Amino acid sequence: MNGNPSLVNARMAWRIGAAVVGVWLLATSVFWWWWDHEPPAFDVVAQAEDRATVTGAVTTATMIRLGQSLLHKRGGYLSNDIFPPGVWMDNVPAWEFGVLVQMRDMSRVMRADLSRSQSQSEEDPALSQAEGKFFFDNNSWIFPRSESEYEDGIDLLEDYLARLADPQVPTAQFYARADNLRAWLTAVETRLGSLSQRLSASVGRRQLELALAGDAAASQATPAPADAEVKTSWFQIDDVFYEARGQTWALLHLLRAAEQDFGAVLDDKNARVSLRQIARELEGTQETIWSPMILNGTDFGFVANHSLVMASYISRANAAIIDLRSLLAQG
Repeated sequence: MNGNPSLVNARMAWRIGAAVVGVWLLATSVFWWWWDHEPPAFDVVAQAEDRATVTGAVTTATMIRLGQSLLHKRGGYLSNDIFPPGVWMDNVPAWEFGVLVQMRDMSRVMRADLSRSQSQSEEDPALSQAEGKFFFDNNSWIFPRSESEYEDGIDLLEDYLARLADPQVPTAQFYARADNLRAWLTAVETRLGSLSQRLSASVGRRQLELALAGDAAASQATPAPADAEVKTSWFQIDDVFYEARGQTWALLHLLRAAEQDFGAVLDDKNARVSLRQIARELEGTQETIWSPMILNGTDFGFVANHSLVMASYISRANAAIIDLRSLLAQG
């Protein structure tokens, strides 16, 4: 018996539909696996040697490469994707935001300090625009897209680097002074301190209110509880972890670039080894993650807590940065 033709057709349609959905899910899973990838480290000196050999070239070329890695890694830029599998992914977008945070901080310091001889000197026009480009919303997918703004920022850095290397354009400068290096390290210290606190809060802890400690006349806008529990939501643990991975990945490259451009300053303060120690502490944050997911075990429990391990590396690096800033401030 052939059966009811309409029933046979319905079954065939269901089978074809199921096959199409299965193939789509398989293809999406493959792309998800392929795109869930962090770019490898790169040689900061090699980025600059074909472009320029002047002071500031390594830092600027490193910024350019960081931006290119952000946009042109596997899968491209994912933070503003609205279609699968990008819209379902959160680890890589969190990593992208971490890289972007460090690029934003460095672009601000380049505009406000590194490219200016004094507080009253004129800003470099390209760096002034580039800072705004990198501070554009990282989730915008149209009118304009985030990628378009960041590409413009990279082009502006390319323009600055070209003028920096041209002896006929003395207005483009990079001042490798101890105070300028300290200005950047101050921003880094603030970022790492915040990251360390957010990572450590994965297990929850009691926090006393210390905002006004040491100043009896100080005040704040609204009262805060004297004792409160600080805890990062379980749903945000992996996002904070991968943001930390992105920030430390970018910071590692910028520190290595700073060692090249600020070499004379570091040697004068006998501080080169201090900067290298900071980089060594941060190298631990880039170790391979063997667990299929970021675990959130208790302090001394049976299950690992990846956030606390990451916080340990970052806290040690931050302490070394505080010491380095103090060393650079000495006459």
